[in-house]
Amino acid sequence: MDGRPTSERILFRLKTKGPTSTAALGLELQLTSEAARLQLQKLLAEGLIEGRQEASATAGRPKQYWALTAAGNARFPDSHAQLTLALIGSVRELFGEEGMERLIGQRETSMRADYLRACAPLDDAGARLRKLAELRDAEGYMAHVEADGADWLLVEDHCPICAAAQTCQGFCRSELRLFQEVAGPACSVEREEHLLAGARRCTYRIRVLPVGAAA
Repeated sequence: MDGRPTSERILFRLKTKGPTSTAALGLELQLTSEAARLQLQKLLAEGLIEGRQEASATAGRPKQYWALTAAGNARFPDSHAQLTLALIGSVRELFGEEGMERLIGQRETSMRADYLRACAPLDDAGARLRKLAELRDAEGYMAHVEADGADWLLVEDHCPICAAAQTCQGFCRSELRLFQEVAGPACSVEREEHLLAGARRCTYRIRVLPVGAAA
C-alpha cells in the first residue's frame, strides 16, 4: 500500500493520468465512495482541484470529472521557476538572443553526453528509450515509456523547467533533438502532445523506420 497521505495520492493520480470521476478514483485507489468524496471536497476547498462536466453520449446528467487546477499543478516542483526566469532575463539583457542560444546549446551538449553515455551502449531502441525515461524521471519529468503497437511512446507527465520553456521554447527544440539522437538513426521521433500547447503532458512517438530509411 502506498504510504503517502490519501490527498497526495489523489493529486499524483490526477497529475499522471488526467481527469477522472469520483467512482473511478475510489476504485483505483481502493477508497470507499464516502472517503473519496470527503478527500475530493477537501482538495476542492483548498483550490487544488476543480470539477469539470462532460456531456454523456446518452440522455441524462453530464458526468462530473475532477482535474488539477493551476495551484494543484504547482504542488509539483518547477525547479526554482522564479530564479530561472530571472537568470534567463539577465542572459537576454546582457548577451541578447545569441547568448540565449549559446546557453541552450551548452545545456544540450551536457545532456547529450550524459544521455548517450547511459543509452548508446544498449542494443535496441526499446532499451535505450527505457533508460532515457529513467534518466528523465530522475530529473523530475515523471517520465515513462510504453509500447503503442509497433511504436514507442515517451511520456512526461511533468515539466520541471516549464517556466523556462514558456519564456524560451528553444529548450523544447533542444530536447527533441536529443531524443532523436538517443533513439538512433533507425527511428523517427515526433512530439504528439506538448504542455506549452495546452496539453496535459508532453508525449513523443518513436517509430522504427523501414530498413534503408534514416531519420
